[in-house]
Amino acid sequence: EHQISIVPRAAGTSLAGQVVGNGIIVDISKNFTKIVEVNKDAHYVILEPGVIRDDLNHHLKQFGLFYGPETSTSNRCMIGGMIGNNACGARSIVYGSAREHLISIKGFLADGNEVEFGSLTEQEFEDKCAGKNGIGSLEQSIYQQAKTLLGNQANRKLFDDHYPKKTIPRRNTGYALDLLANTAPFGNSKEKFNFCKLIAGSEGTLFFSTEIKLNLVPALKPFAGLVCIHFNSINEALKANLIALKYKPDSVELIDHYILECTKENIEQSKNRFFVQGNPTAILVVEFLKDSANEVLEAAKKLEEELRALHLGFHFPVVLGEDTSKVWNLRKAGLGLLSNIPGDAKAVAVIEDTAVDVNDLPDFIEDFNKILQQRGLHCVHYAHAATGELHLRPIIDLKTKEGTILFRTIATDIAHLVKKYKGSLSGEHG
Repeated sequence: EHQISIVPRAAGTSLAGQVVGNGIIVDISKNFTKIVEVNKDAHYVILEPGVIRDDLNHHLKQFGLFYGPETSTSNRCMIGGMIGNNACGARSIVYGSAREHLISIKGFLADGNEVEFGSLTEQEFEDKCAGKNGIGSLEQSIYQQAKTLLGNQANRKLFDDHYPKKTIPRRNTGYALDLLANTAPFGNSKEKFNFCKLIAGSEGTLFFSTEIKLNLVPALKPFAGLVCIHFNSINEALKANLIALKYKPDSVELIDHYILECTKENIEQSKNRFFVQGNPTAILVVEFLKDSANEVLEAAKKLEEELRALHLGFHFPVVLGEDTSKVWNLRKAGLGLLSNIPGDAKAVAVIEDTAVDVNDLPDFIEDFNKILQQRGLHCVHYAHAATGELHLRPIIDLKTKEGTILFRTIATDIAHLVKKYKGSLSGEHG
C-alpha cells in the first residue's frame, strides 16, 4: 500500500556487509523459529527461516538425518540467512551449498501475495506463464519475464561467456541466472525449472520467505580422521590438494605459516599445535569420515604413499577422534588471531573469497602471488582448497595513504585475474 521495501534479516553473521537495502529491516530470529515437520523416509524437513543451523541438526539427530551445508558460524546463523547467502562451508565438496538442498519455499512477493516456488514440469511452467490456477499478476509476470529472458539464445550465450565456469561449485556473485537457464524448458537439461535456484543467493532482494522445505542427508559417519600434511610451499600444497581429491575426502582445508605463527603465542591455541612439526609454509588438512577407524587409517596411508612418491609433503601426522576438533579450532581461530600481527600492516579482507576451478588453483595462486610481489606485498592463504576457494588476505598498512591506494589497486588487479580464469569473484560470502 505504501510502497515501502522490507528487508528480511537473520543473524547477520555474513562477512560481506549484506542487508543494506532501503526499507524496514525485519528480524526473523524471534517469530520464525519453528521446525514444522521432519519426514524421515523422504529425507526432508519443513521449517521457518529463523531456525539456527546447529539447532536444526541437533533436532535431526533422533532421525539419523543431517542438513549438510555448514558455515563456520553454524551455532548462530539461521537457515533463512544461509539460503539468502547460498551458504556452504568446509564440507561443501560433499554437501554442496544451500541451493542444492532447497526443495521449495513459501513466502511473499512485493505485491503482498503469498506464493510458493518449487520444481515445475514444462506444462506447469507454461500454466504459470498463462496465469492459470488463480496466480497473482506479479507472480505471472515473473514467470513470463523469466521465459522471455532465459528463452533468448543471445542471453544464454552471455551467461556462458561471462559467468564462472560450470565446474566451479562456489559461485555467489550476483543472481544465478546461468543455473536457471540450464533447466527445462531452456537448456538441454532434464532438470526441472525451479525459482529456488535464483532465490538461493539473492540475499533477501527478491522474496520474503516464511516456510522452507529442505533436502536432508544421512547423518555423518561416526569415525573422523585428519591427515595434516606439511609442505615447504603453498604451490606444493595446492598440487597435493589435487591428489588428495582423488581419495574422496570430506573436506580439504589449507592453513598457511602466517596463521600458524599467530597461534604460537596464544595460550589457548598453542595447545592445539600438537600435530605441527617444525615451521611448515603450509599445512593441508584432509578430512576423512568413515564407518571405522581402520577405514580412515587405510585412506590416510594410501594418500601418504602417493604423495611421498611424488615428493609432495614432508610430514603426515594423522589425527583421530576428539583431537580432530583441536585442529579445526586452530584453523578457525587463526582468522581472528591475524589481527595480532605486530605493526600497522595487517592481513586485510579485500579479496576475501575468490573461487576458481580447483584444477586451476595452483596456477591461479602462482599468478596471484606474482601480482602481489610486483607491489611488494605478501599474503595470508587459508581455507577451502578442496573447492578452489582460498581466503586471501594481503598484508597492507591501511593507516597510510599508500596503503589505501594499494587496497583498491589489488582488488582491481585480482578481479581481472579471476575473470581471466573464468572464476567467481565471491565463492561463498556474497
